[in-house]
Amino acid sequence: MFDALTDRFEGIFTRLRGKGRLGEAEVDEVLREIRVALLEADVSLTVVRGFVARVREACLGLELSGALNPAQQVIDIVHQELIATLGGETLRITYASRPPTVVLMAGLQGSGKTTTAAKLARWFKAQGRNPLLVGADLQRPAAIEQLRTLGRQVGVPVVSRDDAIGGEGGDPVEVASRAISEARRLGRDVVIVDTAGRLSIDVELMEQVRQISEVTQPDYTFLVVDAMTGQDAVTTAENFHATLELDGVILTKLDGDARGGAALSVKEVVGRPIAFASNGEKLADFDLFHPDRLAGRILGLGDVLTLIDRAKEHFDEAQATEAASRLMEGQFTFEDFLEQMQQVKKMGPLSGLIGMLPGVPKELRNQEIDDGELGRVEAMITSMTVEERRRPDIIDGSRRQRIARGSGSDVSEVNALLDQFRQMQKMMKGFGMTPRKKKGGKNRRKGGRVTPKGGNPRPEGRPRDVAALPGAPGPEFRLPGL
Repeated sequence: MFDALTDRFEGIFTRLRGKGRLGEAEVDEVLREIRVALLEADVSLTVVRGFVARVREACLGLELSGALNPAQQVIDIVHQELIATLGGETLRITYASRPPTVVLMAGLQGSGKTTTAAKLARWFKAQGRNPLLVGADLQRPAAIEQLRTLGRQVGVPVVSRDDAIGGEGGDPVEVASRAISEARRLGRDVVIVDTAGRLSIDVELMEQVRQISEVTQPDYTFLVVDAMTGQDAVTTAENFHATLELDGVILTKLDGDARGGAALSVKEVVGRPIAFASNGEKLADFDLFHPDRLAGRILGLGDVLTLIDRAKEHFDEAQATEAASRLMEGQFTFEDFLEQMQQVKKMGPLSGLIGMLPGVPKELRNQEIDDGELGRVEAMITSMTVEERRRPDIIDGSRRQRIARGSGSDVSEVNALLDQFRQMQKMMKGFGMTPRKKKGGKNRRKGGRVTPKGGNPRPEGRPRDVAALPGAPGPEFRLPGL
């Protein structure tokens, strides 16, 4: 979503690096470009003015640091202001002292409110809670069935009007009220109430949601808004906040191709933070909103923390440790590689993962990466026998032809995979630390040179040069499709 804004910021800072000083004229020039970049990203004019004014004040009041050049200082200032504009801190969810904790979901029709309710239920379940979904959207015929289907997918029960709590043709306010008592009876400590949406804000919708809020006394009231609607999302949030006293906003479709102005405008205009963000269609593509992480991605600084969180969620720590050990010892097999590749695929599209890495060139970050390439590599590996995966050296010409036929690929592709896999084994074996036998006996001399003659010891923690390793691949080394 923020690719265009990231490209603009990178261009601004690249030009700034060539300047030797940071005077008032230079600051004004940079701020003009930042102002245009934010307006093009559909950020609210009020937000842009405040943002630029604060950055200007910070830049002009800053004493030049000898350790940082002008570009680095401006990046640091803009980074901190972006974090503040996006909300400052991640929302901390607290729970009611007397369960259940009630969460009220509001929003316009088409914003993804019902799906988001299920995603939120899945998130609470991952935190060790026992949520209950309440279908209080009785206006849309398919809404309750949709919620039940999603509830089954995440393993969370759903109650609505056709259950004992509401009765046939029940009133949404009555359904929501009885659901709280039902949650206590069932021992459910979180209740998520999905209310009705409309195509636009109207008196009937606002009054109904207000009444549901009165009878349920929610601990959190979240407004679900579609990030693709730009400034309309901010206007919607303002109108709802005037009636409901929102606790936060949940942004959906954050992975879309909109310019991202809503995310940068909500906190300052509405006065409420972005609580959660949905960045994909899958029920797992949902998490707390982290202003610092998004600010880093906007400025091209990467998002390593989110990458680590995803790895922790999808990787088995014991298996990963064992695979890393085998990799460093040069004993990594195609079976290990297949297992790791399947876990990487669970983390999401490769293009999204690459975008989280710091220092990735714009050309690579914006490149469309076909995840089907991983599927082709996986097909070649699964076409091997167990013995062939463990001992690739036994794969001769006839075996390569069989693997190619079984995977629907060419023999040349199989050859490339085998050759590059061997190169990877050699390279990683060169990194490995193998114990050396001690020379001499108990009377051997102590001390003496510990570095090669004429050489300087490497600084502690500095890795060996990959190019100097025996059997190391050249700069074009890569597995097919990666």
